[in-house]
Amino acid sequence: MTHPDRVSGSPAAIALLRVEDLVVRYPADRHDQGAAAVEGVCLHLGRGETLGLVGESGSGKSTLARAVVGLVAPTGGRIVFDGQDITHADRRTRRALAARIQYVFQDPYSSLNPTCTVGDTLAEPLFAAGRRDRAKQKRRIREILELVQLPGDAAERYPGAFSGGQRQRIAIARALVVSPDLIICDEPTSALDVSIQARILALLKDLQARFRISYLFIAHDLDVVRYMADRTAVMHRSRIVEHGTAEQIATAPRHPYTRALVDAAPLPDPVAQAARRAAREAAGTEGS
Repeated sequence: MTHPDRVSGSPAAIALLRVEDLVVRYPADRHDQGAAAVEGVCLHLGRGETLGLVGESGSGKSTLARAVVGLVAPTGGRIVFDGQDITHADRRTRRALAARIQYVFQDPYSSLNPTCTVGDTLAEPLFAAGRRDRAKQKRRIREILELVQLPGDAAERYPGAFSGGQRQRIAIARALVVSPDLIICDEPTSALDVSIQARILALLKDLQARFRISYLFIAHDLDVVRYMADRTAVMHRSRIVEHGTAEQIATAPRHPYTRALVDAAPLPDPVAQAARRAAREAAGTEGS
């Protein structure tokens, strides 16, 4: 019998994160159960692995991620992290988990406090994790800023002194500074220029290779997910509709919604894009 925590395709690996039949509902009123933002979602993520979560806005991707970190309360199902059920973890447990699960938000401008220096921003999670020796904090902050390729004097400066790409590097440094096991990346490059996106993605991959971090990588761009992820789960109307390797999802999607996502991704050659759509339509006609 397969161990329930085993990661498929990797028999030696134990899942770091498992989500089982997760439901998140936002009630409209006391007579209405409300619409489900997440409905019966199951997924797993191994150590050092990247799981891409793709879908259009409103599909439930970010709600699922926020449930994992305790920002929204699940209505049903379970969330298990490293063998521990954290579905309804209390405040004390969540504080302890903060050193192991970190979050990088989409907007590098609103996710950083403009009144705090970068050094203070990076010291905050260290302080919360009980690492309160100021000299050790400063050494760790210098080390992390170097890892994310920011100048040595960045700790003394404020977020307003940095570009969008640099601010996202600060946000990544803040997530990395406590040496987490899992980082949830919620559309971490969608607000950045394309050239800067590529550098941030390369940085994330380099950090993962160095420290064996797991990423739950949320995006709407299948090309980005194909580059970043080992596996991809496609979310539509609060449910997972397809799951597979990142390559399979990008090149041979099975579900109609996934095929629509692939077809919607622009190609530089409009003739090639029209041919791709025509081939998809022909394949659909033959299969009917």
